[in-house]
Amino acid sequence: MGFLHRHRGLTPYLLLAPGLVYLTFFFAVPLGFLVHQSLESGNFDIGYSFTWAWGNYSAAIRGYGAQFARSFEYAGIATVLALLFSYPLAYWIAFRGGRWRNLFLLFIVAPFFVTYLIRTLAWETILADQGPVVRILRDVGILGSGGRLLATSVAVVAGLTYNFLPFMALPLYVSLEQMDGRLIEAAQDLYASRWRAFLRVTLPLSLPGVVAGTLLTFIPAAGDFINAQLLGSPGQHMIGNVIQSKFLELIDYPAAASMSFVLMATILLAVALYARAVGTEKLTG
Repeated sequence: MGFLHRHRGLTPYLLLAPGLVYLTFFFAVPLGFLVHQSLESGNFDIGYSFTWAWGNYSAAIRGYGAQFARSFEYAGIATVLALLFSYPLAYWIAFRGGRWRNLFLLFIVAPFFVTYLIRTLAWETILADQGPVVRILRDVGILGSGGRLLATSVAVVAGLTYNFLPFMALPLYVSLEQMDGRLIEAAQDLYASRWRAFLRVTLPLSLPGVVAGTLLTFIPAAGDFINAQLLGSPGQHMIGNVIQSKFLELIDYPAAASMSFVLMATILLAVALYARAVGTEKLTG
């Protein structure tokens, strides 16, 4: 304590040191290794050599543009659906949950007590051709006699929405729960209808939660490969499936590394444009 008292200027750096060391060894170093790997050429049989092979990046974009586009399409749809489902849920818990509020929040996070893979396999059973969902949809005429949900884009998007919905619901709940209810009462005292008070007071004040939830949902969904692998077919494969196959099955490390960086760069660009569009004041609240 005496040392810290005498060197108060060092205190912030000492507090940051453990986190910086962790990020250096478990993020920066592996990322640098991946950059090096993405610029290599060769194959698994003859070995890889560093040749500044920038063509790996253009080849990734040219050869797998459809998978990149599909990844962002699925992630975008899943994010919008998660927002539409989560906002009413979070709103009700925040303003109507009462003493049962913590129990309802537990229900939201309860799926996290089961591994991601098991949750997705459960959806594979639910959406199976002989499962109850498909049988009901066939009975009411939404699906034909040979119609199916599994191995379709609908199944993949449904899996993404379900698996990442808590990442949307929890930030929304925090944003809504911290809201001062007197502001809504004041709007209604000024003759605003409930709908107008929601649009002019509740929704703007909850935007930090909306922004945080959309980012927390979209970013991991864009790089996901489990849902497309288990709930889709090769026609629904996302770029994450291609990267996983290149790394673990085809042993094409340079191609997989370059695809990873193209995906990362595209996500960073999308996040930057999104933050610019919504305004940084909504990110900070």
